[in-house]
Amino acid sequence: MGRAATGFTICVLGLALGVVALVATGPGRTATPRDTLVVGQMAEPKSLDPAAVTAANDFRILANLFEGLTRFRPGSLEPAPALAARWEISDDGRAYTFHLRPDVRFHDGTPFDAEAVRFNLDRLLDPKHPSADAGPFPLAFFLAPVMAVEVLDPLTVRLRLDEPYAPLLAHLAYPIGYMVSPAAAKAAGKAFGRAPVGTGPFRFERWESGRQVALVRNEAYWGDKPSLARIAFRPIPDANARASEMLAGGIDLMVEVPPDQLGSFRDPARFALHEAPAPHLWFLILNAVEGPLRDVRVRRAVNLAIDKRTIVENVLSNAATVPSGPISPAFGAAHDPALEPYPHDPERARALIREAGAQGATLTLLAAEGGSGMLEPLAMATAIQADLARVGLKVAIETFEWNAYLARVNGGLKGAAMAEMAWSTNDPDTLPYLALRSEAAADKGGFNAGGFSDPELDRLIDAARGETDAEARAGLYRRIDRLTHDAAPWAFVASAKQTAVTARGVEGLTLEPSSLLELKGMAKR
Repeated sequence: MGRAATGFTICVLGLALGVVALVATGPGRTATPRDTLVVGQMAEPKSLDPAAVTAANDFRILANLFEGLTRFRPGSLEPAPALAARWEISDDGRAYTFHLRPDVRFHDGTPFDAEAVRFNLDRLLDPKHPSADAGPFPLAFFLAPVMAVEVLDPLTVRLRLDEPYAPLLAHLAYPIGYMVSPAAAKAAGKAFGRAPVGTGPFRFERWESGRQVALVRNEAYWGDKPSLARIAFRPIPDANARASEMLAGGIDLMVEVPPDQLGSFRDPARFALHEAPAPHLWFLILNAVEGPLRDVRVRRAVNLAIDKRTIVENVLSNAATVPSGPISPAFGAAHDPALEPYPHDPERARALIREAGAQGATLTLLAAEGGSGMLEPLAMATAIQADLARVGLKVAIETFEWNAYLARVNGGLKGAAMAEMAWSTNDPDTLPYLALRSEAAADKGGFNAGGFSDPELDRLIDAARGETDAEARAGLYRRIDRLTHDAAPWAFVASAKQTAVTARGVEGLTLEPSSLLELKGMAKR
């Protein structure tokens, strides 16, 4: 097996046609059917093939159609059994043996077994596999250390790795690890993303472009059956339109509530507002290769100059917290609880800038107009510009449309001093490994756009991803957290909270640290 390369209009819908009919409940008000949960989404999904997408917007649908060998334990990012009832890890960390649940079937009636596991991983990792042409599979590199999949018997499968790889169980719980029906994938080919077949508590019914993705209860589900008969995911890209539809009763659940709309839903007689932490980080990549920010004193000064608390309170309406480093508290013991965020200290920032001889320097800040996880990028850039001006650094902001922005930043900063970025991750390895290692520099195909390099950090990252003892691994990440904080390759600005609002009578929503939206436990009364 080869290694994978890294590298709307609001509408009224009618149930007789297989879509959601809205029921009038008073002047200007509508209600959704009692057995159907209507979810307001940020956008149309790109695909419903879990191997083909990277967006949280798509993941929220997939988490109800598909399952992996593992899942995240409720309330944490700790891997727990799912389609695999249990597993063993070899002493050298290079072999994982999974014992699969019996009597599990895909939505098309075909059995889930060890051969299905082999098909799924081979499809992702072997470019010569007959179903590989349904890709590209952009997150397949998360599973790249898997070098062989051995079927030991119908319910036992062994994954052999080329090196110890502690993040494996977490990645198998993420959408890249979701199991698809081999029969359906072979039959549909590249069209599988429009006709998905998994093992989850809901099965796919239809996708009406611009209107909804409709799911129905999987009556043959191996676990506890959902109480909901249907889920309809409606794409409403405009945030204000989405909020208006929630206020009007046309949707039951809205995720990623715009910060300036939170106050509209603080009415317990009509709504329940849900907030929860998430492993999200909004940061400035700092150019550690050229210009004033090559000097760690100037990088620390930038962190000290930015009034992050005011940004969180005034720009983000308290829908975020101030981070201390790259490892989110959502990762439990991997986060260093003694590590404090950089304080807002303009006086100390000015002193460091003077020491470095950088007074009056002009810095170019690259900013996005919008994008996944980017919060309020233009307003945040303007606030940062003002804060840095107060300590003697002139900032010129250059703005880009999201896809053009990614192309500009992922190619390396090249003449720019700073660039906005946001990541949400499911394992403490992901962000340091992909965006801080020396070997992850932009000119080597990685996401370390600022070119930061530290041999000790490289050593710690490699040691942590190969450490299978949970306590020892967490200790390594605490050291990574503190080293990165002190070296300041980034300005750590905000960590978004997850937000959602449900209508009165909608029960059972839990916002998980993974940001995956599992709806099988929800009900309406």
